[in-house]
Amino acid sequence: MTSPAVDDTYERLRSLIFTGELMPNERLVETDLAERLQVTRAIVRVALVRLGQDGVVVLTPHRGARVRVVTDAEAVEILQTRAVLEALTARQAAVHATAREITAIRRILAGMADKIADGDLLGYSEGNASLHAAIISAARHETAARLIAGLRAQMVRFQFRTILVPGRSAHSLAEHTAIVQAIAGRDPDAAEAAMRHHLSHVEAALSHVARRRPTGES
Repeated sequence: MTSPAVDDTYERLRSLIFTGELMPNERLVETDLAERLQVTRAIVRVALVRLGQDGVVVLTPHRGARVRVVTDAEAVEILQTRAVLEALTARQAAVHATAREITAIRRILAGMADKIADGDLLGYSEGNASLHAAIISAARHETAARLIAGLRAQMVRFQFRTILVPGRSAHSLAEHTAIVQAIAGRDPDAAEAAMRHHLSHVEAALSHVARRRPTGES
């Protein structure tokens, strides 16, 4: 079954998982989701199958569906993959971004700097996500955008963890500033390199946190 209703339900469920409203390993009950989204169970079932094909949901016969849990090791692999794809979008954004989009990207970066100054790391993390989304949008590369969205949806429980590493926030802001400056300067090579540099440091921070967490902690 494919229909606008199924497509809409799929996107809404994906968004709930991406934002963390549906948490890793949470059981996804069709009747509850149907009531929540005001659609039929059949529509929810098809949307869950599609999410299972994306690797976002685990479907188990006779036991239903759960939000898939991503291990630390897999999270590092996802970041490595994202580094390649997002480096491409940074390069493309340096070529295709409009003046209005560059202004918006700069405004998001300025807001991130304000959050750092205020000590608001959660707000900074949200700004970080908005900045990456704006760069991906400006790139106008639909395939990369689709693949990145699938990868990001699996990183919900990791997205705020790395910014808590002592000293990481200041480095992160500097890395994002370099990316934005390269895009605004219409320098594709520099934009690509800056994005790779940034995500390699995010990967290192995540690995650092994973090593320090007690064995068995989720």
